[in-house]
Amino acid sequence: MKTLLQIKNLSVDFVTEGTTTNAVKNISVDVHRGKIMAIVGESGSGKSVTALSLLQLLPQPPAVFAGGKILFSEDGEHAVDLLSISPDNIRKIRGAKISMIFQEPMTSLNPVMSCGRQVMEALLIHKNISADAAKKKTIEWFDKVKLPSPDRMFDRYPHQLSGGQKQRVMIAMAMCCEPSLLICDEPTTALDVTVQKAILDLIRELQQQQNMGVIFITHDLGVVAQIADEVAIMYKGEVVEIKNAGEIFSIPIDRSNSHKVTEVKNHLHPYTNALLACRPGLHPKGIPLPTVEDFTNEPFNKEPEVIKQQGFQFKKDEKPLLQVKDLVIRFPSKTNIFGKTTEYFTAVDGVSMEVHTGETLGLVGESGCGKTTLGRALLKLVEADSGQIIYHNKDITILSNREVKEFRKDVQLIFQDPYSSLNPRLTIGAAISEPIRVTGIENDRAKQKELVSGLLERVNMPSAMMKRYPHEFSGGQRQRIVIARALALNPGFLVCDESVSALDVSVQAQVLNLLNELKRELGLTMLFISHDLSVVRYMCDRIMVMHKGKIVESGDADEVYYQPKTEYTKMLISSIPKI
Repeated sequence: MKTLLQIKNLSVDFVTEGTTTNAVKNISVDVHRGKIMAIVGESGSGKSVTALSLLQLLPQPPAVFAGGKILFSEDGEHAVDLLSISPDNIRKIRGAKISMIFQEPMTSLNPVMSCGRQVMEALLIHKNISADAAKKKTIEWFDKVKLPSPDRMFDRYPHQLSGGQKQRVMIAMAMCCEPSLLICDEPTTALDVTVQKAILDLIRELQQQQNMGVIFITHDLGVVAQIADEVAIMYKGEVVEIKNAGEIFSIPIDRSNSHKVTEVKNHLHPYTNALLACRPGLHPKGIPLPTVEDFTNEPFNKEPEVIKQQGFQFKKDEKPLLQVKDLVIRFPSKTNIFGKTTEYFTAVDGVSMEVHTGETLGLVGESGCGKTTLGRALLKLVEADSGQIIYHNKDITILSNREVKEFRKDVQLIFQDPYSSLNPRLTIGAAISEPIRVTGIENDRAKQKELVSGLLERVNMPSAMMKRYPHEFSGGQRQRIVIARALALNPGFLVCDESVSALDVSVQAQVLNLLNELKRELGLTMLFISHDLSVVRYMCDRIMVMHKGKIVESGDADEVYYQPKTEYTKMLISSIPKI
């Protein structure tokens, strides 16, 4: 087995304003030709810093390579140190011998160049071929990565493609020069489970065809179980575990009690055990998810509190808090030369549903199925073409502007991306107090500050942090801040739109535990929108499955998850990565 890449005692520091942060601490990892090495860890563990170091993509300063070597050898004998070669030589290696698929394809693709031209550019730089030959090869690669109508895709721009299609373009761009080593930096994070499965299958298939070495960076051990040969676990900048994938996933976690994960009696690192244990699919409803701290601070062998043993029950004669009747929402899809709409796309097609007080209703489906449009329509952020949305016996589709302002005090939204939903120029204290000030609930500055302090403590954040800005927090902390802001007006109904889909599995466990605590303490009614059925099964009382604007299945959460009736739901569940 030829060693393609050797990371030897690598240390990377970041120096800013006299402060040194040790991002990567003396790590060593080998990658072999024809094998997939997964590097697993949560945000801030140093896995992306390691990947970017391989191609000298870290800006210096603030990055400082404090020690170590990265040896790359295509033939297994003659190695070069990627950290010490010249900028000209590293440019010859990037894309040609080592390629990278980045986490977010929209920010990695040039929005003013067609997708085909961007792949052609890589071929023309690294291969001695004509423009016509490069175009032909690009279309061939679009076909290999299973993009529909490869000829048409060549002239399309990134904004005209779905998330999964953009990721396939990135794979084509990374693979077209047939590199020896492929680096995949969270390539499936926030993608639907069906698209994720297709991307994983595609990477594995191409890797085997080309006999490449692959570094696959992720925080999801379910994904690792599907694709990896070897696994390196990173925690706080260090590699704490390197094992064959089969070795990690064949060691059982001891569960001597069905309502708890007891102290794990195996030889895995506590952090590895935490990642294995905190996935929602393993746990019954009402049982708090274990977190990393439970394993790394002390043995997690205490009986957790059971929030509720039974699923949510409502009385048959009870009126629902929210009713949706035959809702239709359309968007213009084609216009003529005068700007008049000639065709419409129906995002929500005759949907009817009910949500009862205190219930958590899950809404699942792939991207483009209409679930986010439906969620936003419930807050009157999207106008309905026809149908009714009745909240507290009032049809919100016909409310006046003044009535809408009052209605929005009682209904709040937690967005998918907390960073883009917070103003980077406002401190988090100002962001949370803004709805309190705007709605006139409290005008006294001192009392506003007191309310903000209480909200932060409610979501397990120190009130002393209210003077900090969004960029100073981790993803999980920002999500807690957004939840605190949503609770500022004491709402009765909360819409969670993919609010944990892009979080690390360990941070996700903390946020889900927090939402369950708030449900219990405040009696919140929630619509929980997600593409991850295992999370929805854990969080929700009932599940509705949405496909092409219609509800195709609904019922008790466990019933839909364990005994799906429609082929579409069965396909969604079968696509969930399993260990």
